Amino acid sequence: MVKEVKIGEITVGAGRPLLIAGPCVLESLEVALTAGEAMAAAAEEAGFAYVFKSSFDKANRTSLRSYRGPGFEKGLAMLAEIKERLGVPVTSDIHEAWQAEPAAEVLDLLQVPAFLCRQTDLIVAAARTGRPVNIKKGQFMAPWDMKFAVEKALSAGAVGVLLTERGSCFGYNNLVVDMRSLPIMRALGVPVIFDATHSVQLPGGAGGASGGQREFVAPLARAAAAVGVDGIFMEVHPAPEKALCDGPNSLPLDEARNLLLILREIFDLVRRHGVLS
Repeated sequence: MVKEVKIGEITVGAGRPLLIAGPCVLESLEVALTAGEAMAAAAEEAGFAYVFKSSFDKANRTSLRSYRGPGFEKGLAMLAEIKERLGVPVTSDIHEAWQAEPAAEVLDLLQVPAFLCRQTDLIVAAARTGRPVNIKKGQFMAPWDMKFAVEKALSAGAVGVLLTERGSCFGYNNLVVDMRSLPIMRALGVPVIFDATHSVQLPGGAGGASGGQREFVAPLARAAAAVGVDGIFMEVHPAPEKALCDGPNSLPLDEARNLLLILREIFDLVRRHGVLS
């Protein structure tokens, strides 16, 4: 039985699917608000609960020359404004334990990046803030081993834990998604989110940056919804070809909207047949 998680006024794991979406990294307030407004409207139309996501710092970029974001203080100020103007919960990833407490003053959900999902101090610090924690499964992790990350968070007093699947290392700049991981992690008793856009990333596949195969986002998202998950994570951008991070695997706003409408039908079918409980 999955334990429900509260994110602000949203309840995850209670039947209504969750959408976590936004630009990969904060570029400007204008880009963030354009994406957030479009996704909030699309989520409402398709019957999804919505949490805006964008990173204030991408600390694991392939190249030292890659754009990382506005930084901690400026990024949190931007997220606070986005939260106020859109009226939706916001999330971002933290990379060091000291960031957890000040980030929790703005963020409604703290995200632990996939590469850091074994970092005990980071998970514990996030859990102790009183905010729910979304732990992304490392590309190097077996799904059943994520139980230890969940145990770390819960033992530190986390008010709620989500796990997010984002593909597994396949070598040579590629990832593969094993759909078995979704029910395996959900059997740990926590809601599971499928990251449809990072799962088609080609890590380091564009020389000094990551590439991506956007054409596979929709098929994998549909498959995950049919297998049974509690929500979908997507990176979106008003003009992905101009995005400063993860453009090749980000969806244009209109494609994301259309995909949500299809996914909701699949979610409803799965729920109607009692696949999720």
